[in-house]
Amino acid sequence: MKLTFIGADHEVTGSCHVLEACGKKILLDCGMEQGTNVFENAELPFEEGLIDYVLLSHAHIDHSGLLPLIYARGFRGQIMATEATADLCSIMLRDSAHIQMQEAEWRNRKAQRSANNSVLEPLYTMEDADGAIRHLVPFPYDEIEELCDGIKFRFTDVGHLLGSASIEIWITESGVTKKLVFSGDIGNKKSTLIRDPQYVEGADYVIMESTYGARLHNTEKPDYVGELAAIISETLSRAVMW
Repeated sequence: MKLTFIGADHEVTGSCHVLEACGKKILLDCGMEQGTNVFENAELPFEEGLIDYVLLSHAHIDHSGLLPLIYARGFRGQIMATEATADLCSIMLRDSAHIQMQEAEWRNRKAQRSANNSVLEPLYTMEDADGAIRHLVPFPYDEIEELCDGIKFRFTDVGHLLGSASIEIWITESGVTKKLVFSGDIGNKKSTLIRDPQYVEGADYVIMESTYGARLHNTEKPDYVGELAAIISETLSRAVMW
């Protein structure tokens, strides 16, 4: 087993990790970097066409947003995800492709006005997004599935987003089994619409998302209604003053 950290190493955006085991090349997430980042994602250590599988924790673009790009570069493997994640990706990846194409069109129009003849291509197109979506394979929560000879996996609900999951992976090589857990993004308890995070028991290795690793969440449930009412009241009072 070999792990290579491609993104979300020094920071949390652009989540992507490479697992090589049992003769297979597997991505754990394939996210787009967002915002201004000091640390850039590393290049994959092999061509995208050699990727066998992607195990996807959830549909947020910083975890799934480069799936159309690896498809454009030759990936034709399977993308394992929960049923809700597969449904959300069919919407969000197309939306991301639309944004990429609009951005490229806008920049090219601007370049023409400044006599700049260079043409900017979108990061990927709607065709690439549709291609990646066709390779999504949905799975239920809480069931151990066989990925290939020597590798099994299970999705566990972690309450971050509809369909979000931690991924448990059992790898058997040379008669020895090791368990790897990829946490994904873990949600808060007592959310209005999403189940509380479920626990995973035991692991030999853990890849942990830690956006809030040095912070404490408020243990009391926020008064969202009261906060919204205060914002509306303040906005209306300013409008009257103007």
